[in-house]
Amino acid sequence: MGTGEGTLLVVGSGLKVYREYLIAPIRRRARAAGLDMVLLNNLRPTWQRDYFDEIIVANVFDSEAMGAAAREVAARRRITGLMCWDEPLVLDAGLLAAEFGVPGLSVPGVRGCRDKERTRAELTAAGLYQPGFELTTTVEQARAAAERIGYPVVVKPRAMGASIGVVFAAGPAEVEAAFRIALSASEVDPGPYRASALVEGYAPGPEISVDGAVHKGEYLPMFVARKHSSDQPYFEEVGHLVDAADPLLADAELMGTLARAHQALGIEDGITHTELRLTPNGPLVIEVNGRLGGDLIPFLGRTATGIEPGEVLFDVATGRRPDTRPTRRAVAGIRFGCPERDCVLRSLTVPAEAPGLVTAAPMAEPGTILRLPPGGYLARHSFVVCEADDTPICLERLDAAQALVVLDAEPIGPPEPDAPFEMPAGLLDVDE
Repeated sequence: MGTGEGTLLVVGSGLKVYREYLIAPIRRRARAAGLDMVLLNNLRPTWQRDYFDEIIVANVFDSEAMGAAAREVAARRRITGLMCWDEPLVLDAGLLAAEFGVPGLSVPGVRGCRDKERTRAELTAAGLYQPGFELTTTVEQARAAAERIGYPVVVKPRAMGASIGVVFAAGPAEVEAAFRIALSASEVDPGPYRASALVEGYAPGPEISVDGAVHKGEYLPMFVARKHSSDQPYFEEVGHLVDAADPLLADAELMGTLARAHQALGIEDGITHTELRLTPNGPLVIEVNGRLGGDLIPFLGRTATGIEPGEVLFDVATGRRPDTRPTRRAVAGIRFGCPERDCVLRSLTVPAEAPGLVTAAPMAEPGTILRLPPGGYLARHSFVVCEADDTPICLERLDAAQALVVLDAEPIGPPEPDAPFEMPAGLLDVDE
């Protein structure tokens, strides 16, 4: 049984290398508040045992199984907060938070975040600058939508993350292939938004992301990440940079756009990861994700600003207004190591020391097949994180640290033409 103060329910732990730095401070805050922590996870626990009072193994990627497991916990414990930071689980977790009457994104808020078509429709109706868009389920619909919207366009799954299945199409000859790639990726989504693709107008300009907290509808920005992506047409994310003194944090137009977007979507309490493009017509919201950022962006934010994302998440999940004021002023960046072509990983060595190196780690085991788009996504074998006092030095340090990664890989041929899309290794909780 739980303590008299209640229980914090966490749905999905995520990978140790990606999420332990969040869970540790959450655990400290929970203990100080007299709260137990219970985890619903899809695999048997390993490192998670150090942080949770109870761990229940259930198929959290099945809505009914997740709901049944959560309600069983709620029947014998007093749930005072619910957290989730795994994109495929956010919708069901948000609906459960509303059912249990604890702080959360709200039912309209979590649906607006998870469904990219709904995001576009709600933001357009609220008068925010948005591209033309149409939801499609066939190649014919995609072609017609692209003609109506005007080229170039982007075709992407209705509800996926990490730029998986997102494809740029400059003209009619490229739309069919782009649609098939996006549709194939969308079909692995276990939720209600699978097997459809969004066609939308392409917006030029630098891409950024902003992690922020929402408390009772009030938007509180934490940090801005400048995104580094691969060349078109696939938009693979290869690195991010967070500067505690980024002038965008004081940009009234950007901050106003973020606040209006969250209000339009009906988001009440939680942390969001908003992706935007800085276009000639002003900031354009690409998507609002109802969770903390991936790719260790919150870790970069903590390193650069001193803001502890886990503590902020604990506060909003338990109904407290968080303190998002920075306590440090530095620059932190991450660079992902990707192969030049499809390959099988033989061995990998990452640097233990380098100027400004905060951490470095492998992201794949020997024997892992790494495929580049469109045959695969997130073909990352390693990452390095560096910090510095300014952006140019941080970028130099990232270059130097990445140059110390030693990769031994065997090239392989392309996948079979009819091979089904598979979720990339490491995207979900597969520590085993």
